Amino acid sequence: MIPLLLIGFTLSSFDSFKPAVAPVAYPQLIPTNLEIGNALKQALEQGTAKSSDQLSAVNGFFGNAAVKILFPPEAKKAESTLRKIGLNKLCDNVILSLNRAAEDAAKEAKPIFINAVKKMTLQDVSGILLGANDSATQYFKKSTTAELTAKFRPVIQASLNKVGATKYYATAASEYNKLPFVKHMNPDITEYATQKAIDGLFVEIAGEELNIRKNLPSARSTPLLQKVFNFADKKK
Repeated sequence: MIPLLLIGFTLSSFDSFKPAVAPVAYPQLIPTNLEIGNALKQALEQGTAKSSDQLSAVNGFFGNAAVKILFPPEAKKAESTLRKIGLNKLCDNVILSLNRAAEDAAKEAKPIFINAVKKMTLQDVSGILLGANDSATQYFKKSTTAELTAKFRPVIQASLNKVGATKYYATAASEYNKLPFVKHMNPDITEYATQKAIDGLFVEIAGEELNIRKNLPSARSTPLLQKVFNFADKKK
């Protein structure tokens, strides 16, 4: 078992997302507690920064089938009905607007994740390294979801207003609600878009975490990452 009492590492430089220092040799077989902490810092930096950057780019959500935001499940029937009566463009505008709002909100994720890393306990460090393949993702879900929701919602709302999503969706809901014998749609789309944006972010982070744990050369990109995660592989 990895000793936990002496685990300690500095995360002050993590704020700037600086590249890792030049690779050095790590000849000893068992990583020190400092190396374990530094490796986790590198891994979390790599996964969260890349995920946030990818999703906040244009088409980060809209062009990614794994996280693309579509009509809410309860509105699928409404979408189908609207398309059948010739309102395809309106439906397309709703979908595009939802994804543009999520892309705007994803820009806010980095500092929230940095703060979560700073608050990691010794138990968190050990649990992430030797835990399940999504241990880091689950840690972030537990420690950041409430803050992400509070931060994302006003950004989503502003973005939806900016690109016309609230108008498009309200119009779609209005058109559908005019039809006879249908269950009315809720015209408020902000809460749904906020949750889907957060869900998409964690999908990307989980993918990055899995890459590192599966020993892909491009993911375990430094000698330190290779040493620590190879050691963890043997311990599991």
